[in-house]
Amino acid sequence: MDDWRYKPARDLGLPLGQRLRSIKRETGMVGRLTHRAWWAAMSAYLRCTQKLTIHGQEHLPASPPFILAANHSSHLDAVVLAIAIPPALRWCVFPIAAGDTFFETPAHSVFAAGAMNALPMWRKNCGRHAMEELRSRLLDEPCGFILFPEGTRSRSGEMAAFRPGLGMIVAGTVAPVIPVCLHGTFDAWPPQARRPRRGQRIEVRIGPALEFAGVANDREGWQRIAGEVESAVRALKAHR
Repeated sequence: MDDWRYKPARDLGLPLGQRLRSIKRETGMVGRLTHRAWWAAMSAYLRCTQKLTIHGQEHLPASPPFILAANHSSHLDAVVLAIAIPPALRWCVFPIAAGDTFFETPAHSVFAAGAMNALPMWRKNCGRHAMEELRSRLLDEPCGFILFPEGTRSRSGEMAAFRPGLGMIVAGTVAPVIPVCLHGTFDAWPPQARRPRRGQRIEVRIGPALEFAGVANDREGWQRIAGEVESAVRALKAHR
């Protein structure tokens, strides 16, 4: 029999405000129920108002660790991707969100953490150390991440090059990366608009998992991973 070991919560002892804004935040029972209610409501809303369709869910893994990596052009992107994940897995999947946008105020932090289950990535501190923290959590917990390797929303709807941060997290690990292409989210809620537009068709295409266990965890390996995942997402985009 394996020895049972008590592990305190990573966010144990942090004040509420800090816990919400911490990458160490853990999800309790209340949080899981809140997330479940939020995603059920958003799924119903998007399927009715935006005719949301999802293709390729058979490519999603049955358990963590894993990363969903997608193009990014709208605040709807993380919502849409989370809806594509089976409900049994959603509680352990964390969208990685810009801290200076989604965690800027206490109200924003409550929504991003409480409803979206997002973890903050502070753009002024997104170097090697921050990526190592995400890598450790991905593998040790284990869990899943929703990542947008472009680093920011497209202002034109066109994809930009993927940044190597994704490679820093998965190079040399068993965590697969699932490429995803999002169609229609830019039209449904472009960066310049204050609120979503109804009636814009949204389509999600999920591709086969990519594995990088044999790729070196160095700058060359990070660039290789970013390039391969970007190519896979572009191929899904062209497949439409």
